[in-house]
Amino acid sequence: MTSEANPTSLAPGSIIGILGGGQLGRMLAMAAARLGLRCHVFCPPGDIPAAQVCEKVVEADYDDEYALRRFAKAVDVITYEFENVPGASAELLSRHAPVRPSPAALYVCQDRLSEKTFLNDAGVPTAAFCAVDTELALNEAIEKLGTPAILKT
Repeated sequence: MTSEANPTSLAPGSIIGILGGGQLGRMLAMAAARLGLRCHVFCPPGDIPAAQVCEKVVEADYDDEYALRRFAKAVDVITYEFENVPGASAELLSRHAPVRPSPAALYVCQDRLSEKTFLNDAGVPTAAFCAVDTELALNEAIEKLGTPAILKT
């Protein structure tokens, strides 16, 4: 369980829940084991590299609320392996266990415009950017930023 004095610290033997079971989840679980922490992974069925090094694997879709609640109740804290976990799933989990980074942070990093705006507002420089959602906006962005430029979704 998390320490009462510092809710962001994990006691040895605590269980980290990882959303996503790919290579990054595998590396996270291996690093956690060296620190005396255990890991459970939650991910859709399929190839799950993290399963080889995690104590428990829950194979379910990210919208399976019953499986998500059971997963949250079996871990001390939850994190992500990647940023493409549905935000609604993270919000549901956060009602049952600490989720770090927060669902709000997940939403920010899932939208590149929100992410760059957030970073700039925090004083972190990024490459110049413009929001583009029409052909006119694209032409205006090229005029403002110049070329070469990269258009991302």
